[in-house]
Amino acid sequence: MVIAPSPSIPCPSTEQVRQAIAASRDFLLSEQYPDGYWWSELESNVTITAEVVILHKIWGTAAQRPLEKAKNYLLQQQRDHGGWELYYGDGGELSTSVEAYTALRILGVPATDPALVKAKNFIVGRGGISKSRIFTKMHLALIGCYDWRGTPSIPPWVMLLPNNFFFNIYEMSSWARSSTVPLMIVCDQKPVYNIAQGLRVDELYAEGIENVQYKLPESGTIWDIFIGLDSLFKLQEQAQVVPFREQGLALAEKWILERQEVSGDWGGIIPAMLNSLLALKVLGYDLHDPYVQRGIAAIDNFAVETEDSYSIQACVSPVWDTAWVVRALAEADLGKDHPALVKAGQWLLDKQILTYGDWQIKNPQGKPGAWAFEFDNNFYPDIDDTCVVMMALQGITLPDEDRKQGAINKALQWVVTMQCKTGGWAAFDIDNDQDWLNELPYGDLKAMIDPSTADITARVIEMLGACDLTMDSRRLEQGLAYLLQEQEQDGSWFGRWGVNYLYGTSGALSALAIYDAQRFAPQIKTAIAWLLSCQNADGGWGETCESYKNKQLKGKGNSTASQTAWALIGLLDALKHLPSLEQDAKLTTAIEGGVAFLVQGQTAKGTWEEAEFTGTGFPCHFYIRYHYYRQYFPLIALARYSHLPTPAETLG
Repeated sequence: MVIAPSPSIPCPSTEQVRQAIAASRDFLLSEQYPDGYWWSELESNVTITAEVVILHKIWGTAAQRPLEKAKNYLLQQQRDHGGWELYYGDGGELSTSVEAYTALRILGVPATDPALVKAKNFIVGRGGISKSRIFTKMHLALIGCYDWRGTPSIPPWVMLLPNNFFFNIYEMSSWARSSTVPLMIVCDQKPVYNIAQGLRVDELYAEGIENVQYKLPESGTIWDIFIGLDSLFKLQEQAQVVPFREQGLALAEKWILERQEVSGDWGGIIPAMLNSLLALKVLGYDLHDPYVQRGIAAIDNFAVETEDSYSIQACVSPVWDTAWVVRALAEADLGKDHPALVKAGQWLLDKQILTYGDWQIKNPQGKPGAWAFEFDNNFYPDIDDTCVVMMALQGITLPDEDRKQGAINKALQWVVTMQCKTGGWAAFDIDNDQDWLNELPYGDLKAMIDPSTADITARVIEMLGACDLTMDSRRLEQGLAYLLQEQEQDGSWFGRWGVNYLYGTSGALSALAIYDAQRFAPQIKTAIAWLLSCQNADGGWGETCESYKNKQLKGKGNSTASQTAWALIGLLDALKHLPSLEQDAKLTTAIEGGVAFLVQGQTAKGTWEEAEFTGTGFPCHFYIRYHYYRQYFPLIALARYSHLPTPAETLG
């Protein structure tokens, strides 16, 4: 097979591709930590840092942190329009800007500062504090800049609902659950902390502070019934007749303490860690209590400090990054038993979680054996990480192959039992799909549940094919049926955990091609046609985060290294496993264009640059810029391209 060069984009020579692979490989090898793992920054928006500033002020631990650098960071992130962004180039977002502005005021920047004047104009022009999200209002209420009356009540008796009741805390997603339980305690007490003498942000109320109505926003739908229920809860609070209040608070406290990792983390994410520390503060825990000390130290471990900047990551991703780097290096012909891969493989084996977590509540038949995203998160391993680690381990050779295979087999059994009734797989739980929870006044991020998704399901199926594993045929057929029914009419798949249809379509293509390309040839060809239809003129692919709000933007955006790599990975897997595609000139030309984009865009250091956010936390509300996405995904794409039976080559 010979792939013809594009008439408009010169196709790179075999030697150019080899040099790009070698440079990328050398860069990643230089980045490995002594213990064997890889780990790069997980960048999100400034609210995480702003909220941690408030936390340290509340606990009286601000003086021991470089918060002057945090002030620099917040000012550096402000854009010319005066606001702060959810993701690169979004034009600014209201709640993010309110929190950044407030943190700067707390850190001593006066309201008359030109940067804050510009910020105030941006915020007021978009409706001000009253139009911001619930979590923003809660943080403002903590410091007396908003009234708790305008936030939802979370009755503690929810903790007493049995696990077999139609609703209980385990019907919430793992991230919502680990953040909500501590908030039950905080919202019960409704504390106000005077962290900065006389601090007010009244200037951010577009209607004027004297006209503010502290109430929950109405949707004009049947779900406004929850606002009526909230009013009832508030009446009970005022009359001090909240049912089972003391028992619920005691259970919430116990739940929080039981789920703190030895490292101090809660849930592996800052919102859960921050809220848990706030709950302990409300409960009267001393600063020097071991639970508090470990919790604060865990937040410090999420910090990124430079010479003039200090920020906090929402989460850390060492297991995820390590598994993908291992896959990339192994595919780039490093050698399956290379010392760097052996050390990484052994580190991954040591990170396998052999204890039970929250998942066992809805999956009592499952046995431990999964992996989590972070250094320490024993209660919340996830299907995506577990499958990627399994594929990474399968691709390398370790001194103790029996141990490796035993770990893979144990993980497979866990993954199998985590299948949802839809036939698909979710991230952390099974059948966590009560969509009405997203209509709660408290759920304005629309992320209260963790339903099965195409991208996670595709990862499971890809894992089976890549590792030459299988499961009960009935379960497998249900999984395949779910994935196929999720394909949209134009051939694409939605991407829940990456931006967006490029991510979802690439993953589904790889899964179907690697598992059984001949059987799924019609779906594969439709997906290929969609990917080719949205390739950019520069040969790359890109998709804006706005595609989550506007489907007309699916597959559209500035070309990025990570998204181009995703498209190429899907296309190359299809080409490898479906020989009939070898004669498709449009496909081969598109692949050449994508490879040329990556080769030409590589820096002298062997890296790629991209400012865009291509990772998804909560669609429409929280996005992530994984700093390694632009490194290991392009290497995988180039490596797979180089392994074509007869790679393309141009002379001169």
